[in-house]
Amino acid sequence: MSQVPAATRALRVLRFLATQADPVPLDRIMRACHLPRSTAYHLLNTMIDEGFVVHLPDERRYGLGVAAFEVGSGFTRQEPLARLARRPLAELVDRTGHGAHLAVLHGRDVLYVIEERAPGRPPLVTDVGVRLPAHLTASGRAILAALPASQVRALYPDRDAFVDRHGKGPTSLSALRTVLAATRQRGYATEDGEVTPGLQSVAAAVLDHNSHPVAGVAVTFPSDTAEDVTSIAAAVTSTATRLTRRVSGGAAASRGR
Repeated sequence: MSQVPAATRALRVLRFLATQADPVPLDRIMRACHLPRSTAYHLLNTMIDEGFVVHLPDERRYGLGVAAFEVGSGFTRQEPLARLARRPLAELVDRTGHGAHLAVLHGRDVLYVIEERAPGRPPLVTDVGVRLPAHLTASGRAILAALPASQVRALYPDRDAFVDRHGKGPTSLSALRTVLAATRQRGYATEDGEVTPGLQSVAAAVLDHNSHPVAGVAVTFPSDTAEDVTSIAAAVTSTATRLTRRVSGGAAASRGR
């Protein structure tokens, strides 16, 4: 029973950090969560050790760690999200004529939870249960582009975090930031030949009620296609917006993507 207050405080801190756009200083956490300085300091250190909080010493601020995101995205790996997304993805395949898939972030990988194949198209590497490096996939880039910069920095602390498949794609945090900035400006993510040579993908993020990315919707098609890529991207972003409304109850979609 003596641990219940500590658990309550930890959850209160996590909930507060989840509502912030950027990492915050210790004093702000203390005030928002009604914690004495010593209690807040020791609690945060424990949460850092467990990966739920990340400390940015140069800024003297605290933000959500990778473990917090993994817990939050755990819901998306379960059946509720699959049930919500299966029909919209099937309709996306009908609309574009190409295979579509839904993926969630799992560490520095994306995990594919739905794969809707287009009739007559060859199978893709993005089958259900497959994990691929997030920074190389369109789905992963769509999700990463919607994350706070501090979480992206925590996921990719050094060059060793950037694995290579075909000699293409970002190999440093600065290069990844450039890719993610272009993704945000464009409104959707892309990759061409970085996962499978000869194939390209476009993707958009699905957001929860806090505008936090919980999944990525993508369509994969031949790199040499004569189709208008922007029209495929429009279909993908429309499906992602539809799923955002379903997942968030309309809150995130109404605040704008």
